[in-house]
Amino acid sequence: MASKKVKVRMSAMAKREERWAWLFIAAPFVGFMLFMAYPIVFALVASASKWTGINSLLGNIVGLRNYIKIISDAKFWKAMGTTIIYMIGIPIGMILGMLVAMGLNRKIPGKRVLTTMYYVPVVSSLVAVSILWAWVFNYDYGLLNGIYKALTGIHGPNWLGDETMVKVSMIIFMVWKGLGGTIILYLAGLQNIPRDYYEAAMIDGANSWEKFRNITLPLLSPVTFYVLITSLIGGFQVFVEVQVMTPSGGPNYSAATVVFYLYEKAFTNGQLGYGSAVAVILAIIIFIITAINFWGQDKWVKTIE
Repeated sequence: MASKKVKVRMSAMAKREERWAWLFIAAPFVGFMLFMAYPIVFALVASASKWTGINSLLGNIVGLRNYIKIISDAKFWKAMGTTIIYMIGIPIGMILGMLVAMGLNRKIPGKRVLTTMYYVPVVSSLVAVSILWAWVFNYDYGLLNGIYKALTGIHGPNWLGDETMVKVSMIIFMVWKGLGGTIILYLAGLQNIPRDYYEAAMIDGANSWEKFRNITLPLLSPVTFYVLITSLIGGFQVFVEVQVMTPSGGPNYSAATVVFYLYEKAFTNGQLGYGSAVAVILAIIIFIITAINFWGQDKWVKTIE
């Protein structure tokens, strides 16, 4: 005879715990649906329309026309090229951050004060520090040109008014702004490396460069991977500093980024559907680059065993 299934009755406490469990699960799920899933679906629909924020969204569907216009727009490609050029600051910031972190990892006086000073720009208002650096880069009375003229007797370059120098200025500012966070991450990674590894290397006769190449660099690779991923994602989303320091996108649109281009189209020109299409393209690019990095991490990211 087939055995009968015995139903286990839950106690009142177990039922209460289950209800609370569903409640805790529901909160992030509802948040995800409202603030992630819905905006993504809405942006996809809007990107296929001539929506202006005033007219009907579904009544102005144009298919892939926005995407075709974006691909054929020279300003978009110029903004994309400038965004990629700004990425030069990523390896510069990573190298400087690692070097400074290695210095702060030693027993030196005032270590905490120095660490705090390096981290202050990270927690400072981006708008405020952008205004400050716009003054630093000012052609007529800026701090940099003032120092340059005092040392050489020659007036300095037009940092924000020249097509080449404006890119250099932005890279300098971005490296400065993100350096503190990179230093903190690398410092935490360095402090997580067991000292036994270095002691064993010293017994084997390894010099400083060999210890750095064979111990420090490989064991910092998880931090490097994280910094690289977050920096690339942040690099494609640069907007505030460009908007504050070069409100028109710089001379001949030379400082504009993809997000600046998106903002200009969507909110200055009222082409919200077109701007949504730019956002979708940008999201796809970020997703592909992030996926490639995760796919290749096993080849160079090492962990402490």
